[in-house]
Amino acid sequence: MSENPLRKATPQEQFEEVTRGTVDIQVAEELKKKLERSYEAGKPLTIKVGFDPSRPDLHLGHSLLLTRMRRFQEFGHQVVFLIGDFTALIGDPSGKNTTRPALTRDEVKANAQTYQEQVFKVLDVARTQVRFNSEWLDKLGTEGMIRLAARYSVQRMLERDDFKKRFRDNRSIAIHEFLYPLLQGYDSVALKADVELGATDQLFNLLVGRQLMKEEGLEAQVIMTGPILEGLDARLVDGKITGDKMSKSLDNYVGLSESPEQIYGKLMSITDDLMWRYYELLSSRTLKELATLKEQVASGALHPKAAKSGFAREIAARFHTPEAAEQAMQAWEQRYSQKKLVAEEQPLMEVSLGGAPTLALAKALAEAKLVASGTEGRKLMGQGGVRVNGEKVMDPKHELPAGEYLVQVGKHKSARLKLA
Repeated sequence: MSENPLRKATPQEQFEEVTRGTVDIQVAEELKKKLERSYEAGKPLTIKVGFDPSRPDLHLGHSLLLTRMRRFQEFGHQVVFLIGDFTALIGDPSGKNTTRPALTRDEVKANAQTYQEQVFKVLDVARTQVRFNSEWLDKLGTEGMIRLAARYSVQRMLERDDFKKRFRDNRSIAIHEFLYPLLQGYDSVALKADVELGATDQLFNLLVGRQLMKEEGLEAQVIMTGPILEGLDARLVDGKITGDKMSKSLDNYVGLSESPEQIYGKLMSITDDLMWRYYELLSSRTLKELATLKEQVASGALHPKAAKSGFAREIAARFHTPEAAEQAMQAWEQRYSQKKLVAEEQPLMEVSLGGAPTLALAKALAEAKLVASGTEGRKLMGQGGVRVNGEKVMDPKHELPAGEYLVQVGKHKSARLKLA
């Protein structure tokens, strides 16, 4: 007899895993009680996540929610993948500076089909309900819509950041946009959700759902918001990962429908610091497993490149197959090895550390005559024009310890840089 997944981990262990990387939980103690009750009764929680099919293709940033949904599923809980085919006709104004164009029914239908083809590369089909909110919102009718609109005042709607900013800046806010948070909240009532997940810019909408459930005499849903994923070019600055969010328009993304070679290669290009951020938010490895992995890298027992390869293989396998991910790794390694052979042919530039443990990369480049000055070196680094051992270095304060490095400056200068 197979193990009941609801008994796979204690409520506390479940809580730690499903909340990792969260920005806000409303309310943590309520979630713990729900998990404890589920564990004792053997009844799964209903986890609601809404997606408006506003674009046909998804990238790794969109998979943050899918990954958290999957973690709930691994503990036996039921996920409702809610396609907002009705609300997409309004267009979610969250985080928008202008009114978002509404979609046609045909556009919504086509995008929804694409979504379903992509999301089940992450989600467990057996523990996923696919629902469309037109099931209950179409039935509201004019009277029901008016009664729903009567529950919130304009003043309360203007508490939402995006509405507040647009009102202050005298930018248009259409009346129908005020309906969006109410309709999203009504979805929670219809589904009797235990938990609703969303991004940080969805907090107001999620709170509306929590309030409407209380007014309907239902147990209020717990709401959890997660971060917005930084793009491939993000880096560590003053102890914090800094950079633009993952976006196709900024070309700093990993598409869910990209080839395994593209996925693997793009993820191998990120910095070591960003790798740990991605591991925490996207990996299926437990927190204990990640702690062990970090210890191995910190102690020197495992090279950071090997840890990064493990993550890149995991993600490539998630959206393709383990075999395809392995082949992608081998192809990348072959190209990497070829680059190393070429690197050995580069001129050797020796720079003294002057007794210090490290030297600023910009200064090292200047002393090796690869740039005219440290100022030029820092400027090139800020523009993404400097690579060390194949990885882009954009922090102008980056330091190098003793060792030998392959450095590339711009498109035409490269050398082996030896610091001693």
